[in-house]
Parts: sequence; C-alpha cells; structure tokens
Amino acid sequence: MKDQLAFRKSFGVLGPSTNTIVQPDFDDLRVPGVTNHYSRIVVEDANAISNETFMAGTLEISENTLDAVRGVLTCNPDHLVMGMSAVTFYGGAEGAAKWKANIEAAAGIGLTMGSESLVAAIQAYGGIKRVAFLSPYFPVANEQVSRYLSDHGITTVRDECLRCPSWTAIAQVPEKSLIETLTRLNGDDVDALLQVGTNLSMTRLAAAAEKWLDKPVIAINTATYWNALRQNEIQDKVYGFGKLLETR
Repeated sequence: MKDQLAFRKSFGVLGPSTNTIVQPDFDDLRVPGVTNHYSRIVVEDANAISNETFMAGTLEISENTLDAVRGVLTCNPDHLVMGMSAVTFYGGAEGAAKWKANIEAAAGIGLTMGSESLVAAIQAYGGIKRVAFLSPYFPVANEQVSRYLSDHGITTVRDECLRCPSWTAIAQVPEKSLIETLTRLNGDDVDALLQVGTNLSMTRLAAAAEKWLDKPVIAINTATYWNALRQNEIQDKVYGFGKLLETR
C-alpha cells in the first residue's frame, strides 16, 4: 500500500531547530506524489559567533543529527534529505563521504546532502570549472567549502562569508545585501556563482540572478532538493527556481 499523498516518495528532511528557511523552501520545490517530513536537529541559537564557535556549533549539530534521524524514521520515509550544509563539506571529499556513510548506516536508507548536490548541479550544467561562492559562515567554514570543491576539480576564484551573528540571523539577511554580494563576486573569471548555507533564503533570488548575470547561479537548497528528486528517479521539472529544475 502507498501513502495517499506520498505515492511516489516520502522524504525525511533533517534540519537544525533554528533553521526557518529549509522547510518552506523544500515545500515550494515539492512535486506531486512526494512529501517532506521535517525532523529538527535540536540546537540552541548561537550568538557572538567567531571562527572557533562557528565550528563548535556546527559540530554540535552534526553530533545531534542521529537523534533527528531516529525521530523521522518512525514515519517510514523512503529517503533522507539533509537540510544543513556546512558539516557536509568538512574534511573534503573523503570526510564528507564518511559522514554520509555514517548517517546512511544508522538509517538504513539513502541520504542526499548539500555538498554532493552542489557538485552534481555543477556537473549537470556542464562547463563549470571556476566559481565564486557566498555563505553566511565564518572564514574557517568557507575554507572547508573551497577544499571540498577543489577535491572535485572545481576552483574557487573568490568567496565571501557574511559572518552572521547567530543561527537565526542567517534567515534575516536582506535580499539587497545578497544582491550586492553576488555583484561583487561576479566576474568574467568565474563560470558560475554558488550559495551555501541552508538558512539563507536564495532559491528565488538565484533564479532571478541567472537571468541578469547570464550564468549559472546555484542555491544550495535548490540543488539539494533537485538532487534528491533525481536520485529517486523523479524527473519532474519545477519552474520559477532556475534552469537546474527547469531543464535538468
């Protein structure tokens, strides 16, 4: 018997309890027959973040992820989707693969995560070798993103970290600031612009920016949900969120 609403797939979505963007973003990207079931990774809101406390806070989220996995498994999802991207870049390609394998072993089902989804999206566009990216992170975490991309043959030309002062403040970054950041990052020396940090609202802005920058602009939430669909052999196109979901 199939779930009446999830007659194709049900996704267990894992995200920090402080994240207010992933759940509505993923619901916007949902297609008929697929349902999302959000499980919160409990973490206190962080304040006065620094390089050191950013890493410590994200590692706390990582350590609490399995509790959220156990919670969402009670609804028997078909697949897991990670709605927090920072820890999925840590340790480069090897570290990220080990992290994913640990979650999948505990869950007994597959997991889609942001780091691998970003690379899959880059490969789907084709011809992307040099990128610039923005994040709500601190420099220490941007270094991990650059390392992960480098492990997959992608060169980071430049990057910006917004150094958001708390986890919840990430969702409050004004669109105007994001547009200004994209403009600074853009140049003839980059093939695409990327955004990481799942609590940063960029799905619609990235789609619009592709038009006025005339190059791929890939938001982490769009890439992650697109990859989850494609990994589950769901090829539906979703319009209004950029070329990735419309053509690939």
